[in-house]
Amino acid sequence: MADPLYLSLWFPSFSPEEMMTRSAAVMREFPFSPVRPGITYLSVHPIAWTEPTVLERRFDQGISPEEAVDLMQDFLHDDYAFVFEAFWDLWAPQEDPAEPWTQRPIAVRFVLHGKQFEEGIYTDRGHLEIDFGLDTPFLHDELDLTPFMADRVKFNVAKLIDYSQKLEQNTALSGRLLWSESEENLAQKLIAKLQTAQ
Repeated sequence: MADPLYLSLWFPSFSPEEMMTRSAAVMREFPFSPVRPGITYLSVHPIAWTEPTVLERRFDQGISPEEAVDLMQDFLHDDYAFVFEAFWDLWAPQEDPAEPWTQRPIAVRFVLHGKQFEEGIYTDRGHLEIDFGLDTPFLHDELDLTPFMADRVKFNVAKLIDYSQKLEQNTALSGRLLWSESEENLAQKLIAKLQTAQ
């Protein structure tokens, strides 16, 4: 069964003045899809997820991380959350037998939690949480993987690992955690899945 997959990031400090600078650094390292480049959506959420947004914008052409965070400058509060959406290309199976797998844009959400938002949800979910959507592209539990399919899944996993390592090296993190809602160990699930394709 597919589970949502997240990467939670913590920084030594995350004041309102630092939120956007640190977030832009995280998004700059992201391997944007050439087909759907840049930040395509953003929103601002005051106090809690149950409150209405105070800003929502969509960008057909996509904008740079710097342009996206500049739009947030009037909303920098400890009790706000900010959402940015972007796309990266991952291998996925297709219904067309002539081209069974192809790379396609998959949505990723960057969620910034001010320290007072949702009564300090950042302690569990991170100052910045990256929502990769379902873990399907990295496991494909529903398929019996052939060596060809396993290579495509390995490509997706390598892209995830590469991005995570770049964040570790270039964004002054104090902590990071890759996790899913089922709390199963993704690395163990992946190793087990790829071993069946040997």
